[in-house]
Amino acid sequence: MEARAKALGHPIHQMLIPFPFGLLATAVIFDVIYLFVSNPATADTLSTVAFWMIAAGIVGGLVAAPFGLIDYLAIPAGTRAKSVGLLHGVGNVFVLILFALSLWMRYNAPTAAHRPTTAALVAGFVAFLLAGVTGWLGGELVDRLGVGVDDGAHLDAPNSLTTSSAHGDAHGNVL
Repeated sequence: MEARAKALGHPIHQMLIPFPFGLLATAVIFDVIYLFVSNPATADTLSTVAFWMIAAGIVGGLVAAPFGLIDYLAIPAGTRAKSVGLLHGVGNVFVLILFALSLWMRYNAPTAAHRPTTAALVAGFVAFLLAGVTGWLGGELVDRLGVGVDDGAHLDAPNSLTTSSAHGDAHGNVL
């Protein structure tokens, strides 16, 4: 099932999601390192960077989400892909809510470095684990169920910039 929202022949949602996923995951890595650092200046730097990575990751997730919704709405009802897509989408809404909660708690921290409270760290860690599950579900949608894959995809398909379909050339001729 081809993606409905495309740019230059490729699904927009699939192009955008690595950015928020990477930013949010890296923020969690900085938080883990933060927990083991004893130098206050280093801790402040780590917490500040994690804060801004979470902020950027949330923005990236909000940009990617509408394109995922467009593709989800095109999945036929009653299919396994529809139920997996629903879990993927709703799960990612919760990921963004948990990271937003963590961001809000950090924003309200008494220091300018946005040092995280225990609750902010827990929200981020739970969101990270949930993002792993929803990321796997997204992979299931694409790799196993073929959502977002050009209907005529094959190993010798023509370049997406030269034709509108993997079935043939720019004139619709089957290759």
